[in-house]
Amino acid sequence: MLFTITTTHEPATDLGYLLHKHPGKLQSFTLSFGQAHVFYPETTETRCTAALLLDIDPIQLFRQRHFTGKSSFALQQYVNDRPYVASSFLSVAIAEVYGTALAGNCKTRPELVDMPIPLQARLAVIPSSGGEKLIRALFEPLGYAVVVQGHILDEKFPEWGQSNLFTVDLSATIRLKDLLTHIYVLAPVLDDSKHYFVGEDEVNKLMARGEGWLQQHPERELIIERYLRHRRDLAESALERLMAEETPNLEEKEEIQGVQENSVEKTTGLHQQRLERVMDVLRQSGASRVLDLGCGEGKLIGLLLPKRQFAEIVGMDVSPRSLERAEKRLQLERMPDVQRKKLTLIQGSLLYRDARLARFDAAVLLEVIEHIEPSRLDVVEKVVFGNAKPGMVIVTTPNREYNHLWPSLPAGQFRHPDHHFEWDRAEFQSWAQRVAQTYGYSVSFAPIGSENPEAGAPTQMGVFTK
Repeated sequence: MLFTITTTHEPATDLGYLLHKHPGKLQSFTLSFGQAHVFYPETTETRCTAALLLDIDPIQLFRQRHFTGKSSFALQQYVNDRPYVASSFLSVAIAEVYGTALAGNCKTRPELVDMPIPLQARLAVIPSSGGEKLIRALFEPLGYAVVVQGHILDEKFPEWGQSNLFTVDLSATIRLKDLLTHIYVLAPVLDDSKHYFVGEDEVNKLMARGEGWLQQHPERELIIERYLRHRRDLAESALERLMAEETPNLEEKEEIQGVQENSVEKTTGLHQQRLERVMDVLRQSGASRVLDLGCGEGKLIGLLLPKRQFAEIVGMDVSPRSLERAEKRLQLERMPDVQRKKLTLIQGSLLYRDARLARFDAAVLLEVIEHIEPSRLDVVEKVVFGNAKPGMVIVTTPNREYNHLWPSLPAGQFRHPDHHFEWDRAEFQSWAQRVAQTYGYSVSFAPIGSENPEAGAPTQMGVFTK
């Protein structure tokens, strides 16, 4: 079984530091089911590839009761595909051979651990009981470009048709520890046949490895069910723990942050100006089906609902607590049927591809992008502009140049404690023009709020159109 990782980050040989495996050496490791070998087929300053080769011993598997598949003939314990395909054996090998990298440790070059770098992973052969569709459903929402090559059962007998085996290439600019984690979890999910007993400790492993991405994955239930070998009791426990991650402390933090942001802008009525300006753009566009991405308490939705023009409105937010507040604020239980039928509130994340977001006339990101880590902004771009592809996208974001004019805002601080960045006008326009060119949109810009001759307006808006 062969698993390779390639990077074009320069110097590419930094991959050796991250993996804790010297590019100039062949290293071998004894595992309970065979041998693992790490070597580097290519090592240059511009491109480096690390290969993990598993040499699995079928006889040793049977003797140690590692093989748990159903036996359809007498010698299946000794003659099977386990030595050649990626499966839970690969997960064990990643944990044992690349364990330091999986944990995100690198004493020699610690700055590399949290640095997203261009990575390409190849699973030379992996079984997928759900075919290519399942492979894409698992990896594409995580931001990977996925290339899948199927294999026929036997080249000498093409009439036998396709096998369930695939070669999979994954590409993304991502942290190495995240790549290893995703494959650690998802390889046995695709195979759907773990080679070892699954108990409560596997739930703990899944919660640890799934932190930061599993909760928002659109296929999380399938992942949990298959990872835990269809143990209903364990799957229910995992789902309960996953949903419990939306803690009261987080909700309290969100409310405090919202108050802090409002306190900066409250004297200008800027928030209401943003809502009304976005509303005007939507009305003039003729859009009928609208996405409010990062809808929060549903203030924009409240403006859209009474208008006959808007036949379908979907509000999405990552926080269940925010969606609960939106339901109360919009009074869903008392809402007239005509309005209620055209509104849907969903939990979701802009970091994951979501089929529910496709085929809309317009999408709004109202003061959203600045809450996203810059290293993950390219994933959001792909999800919104590349996958959902609405006819129009409206983006508003603070103008950093205006900040020094706020009397209540200390110098050098952002307007909201959760902002990861705030752009000046040139930075925003440069980003927007690149995104528009990449995904086939045109973009225009407009100020929101009272303009200062030197600093511009407090809020800047970009309107992307097809």
